[in-house]
Amino acid sequence: MCYDVKVSLEAQLKRAKRFGDWAAVEEIMERLAPMTDLPIHHSSGFNHPEMLIYTDEDPRFPVVATWGLVPHWVSDEEQMKKTWNNTLNARGETIFEKPSFRESARHQRCLIYIDGFYEHHHYNKNTYPFYIYRKDKEPIVLAGLWNEWKNPDKGSFTSFSIVTTSANELLTKIHNNPKLKAPRMPLILTDETEEKWLNPISNDSEIQQIESIIQSYPNDLLNYHTVKRLRGKEYMGNVPEISDEVVYEELVFE
Repeated sequence: MCYDVKVSLEAQLKRAKRFGDWAAVEEIMERLAPMTDLPIHHSSGFNHPEMLIYTDEDPRFPVVATWGLVPHWVSDEEQMKKTWNNTLNARGETIFEKPSFRESARHQRCLIYIDGFYEHHHYNKNTYPFYIYRKDKEPIVLAGLWNEWKNPDKGSFTSFSIVTTSANELLTKIHNNPKLKAPRMPLILTDETEEKWLNPISNDSEIQQIESIIQSYPNDLLNYHTVKRLRGKEYMGNVPEISDEVVYEELVFE
């Protein structure tokens, strides 16, 4: 699963800057960035933050989107609010089957650039938050699904879901919630697979090509450390030091 993230404007601009369109980068910073909740030092998906995503419609220029995909069949705002807490994540193995995701899986895939994400580790009946990020400190590129939903009362808006897959060895150790059937992790893309993720689908063989991307990210490219509490009275909120390393003397993690 992936419910807690760190997202900076710098990370979200990484793809736009790659193409060297500095006029576009300036437009993003001046027009789009103020419409988002950036910078996000920590936010839960259940708060439905607004971020930038790069869609298959325009892979070079992002759009502002709300975390928590609202499917096309949702009829009103009341139904929307009941739905989007359940669509923060989309299991990669079933995105072409589930009613909430299958249309987006076929026609509306996206990329979400983040600095890192947080997961909770269970040890001696307590939970300890970990921050996970790339060893080279480059942005993590997540696979996503998106949709533009027309709110009958307030106009249309764009929303997204983060695709997940089976946990690698590292995330299996960290994300050990005993209530889960099996540990999960967000679908992290490489430079090669992020372009393939946005490729259009016109037949079943191309669906299989997308499905082949849905696999765990290598352990040796990720780093991690424990951080301050992300829940409860000790939670500091969306502040820069929330992702700083904190050592819990009682925690044994090997």
